[in-house]
Amino acid sequence: MAKVPRSFRLLSELEHGEKGIGDGSCSYGLKDSDDIAMYEWNGTILGPPHSAYENRIFSLSIYCGDRYPDMPPLVKFESKITLPCVDQQGFVNFSRIPSISNWKRDFTLETVLVELRRDMASPSNRKTPQPAEGTEFPPADLEAVARQRNV
Repeated sequence: MAKVPRSFRLLSELEHGEKGIGDGSCSYGLKDSDDIAMYEWNGTILGPPHSAYENRIFSLSIYCGDRYPDMPPLVKFESKITLPCVDQQGFVNFSRIPSISNWKRDFTLETVLVELRRDMASPSNRKTPQPAEGTEFPPADLEAVARQRNV
């Protein structure tokens, strides 16, 4: 089977993201509509019901490097959150999310957001005390971090 080029894949994801995902609990789109290389994205996750995240909106920044979708994107929570897969700067560690720890080319930005939300709702995380609403992680230069991490 032929590999779909990165740009075609991201155009398809952009179209899908703009239409909305499933029940509307997650969304994503380009950070800058003029970014023809489609590197920087914004994502949003609505906190799952009956959890410590309920009634909260979590903002994320996503960087899809030149090797995406063969390699996972760089994902950073902007909204402060306490979750085992999120480090002190807000970056997501995919190896700590069992369902996507072994990255596959078929995974999409939607997959990432939905699986993060599922992780938030898991029995081991759903009651984890959270930082005050409205607090954020420190800003980061995603492009520089992506280069450093070879994303």
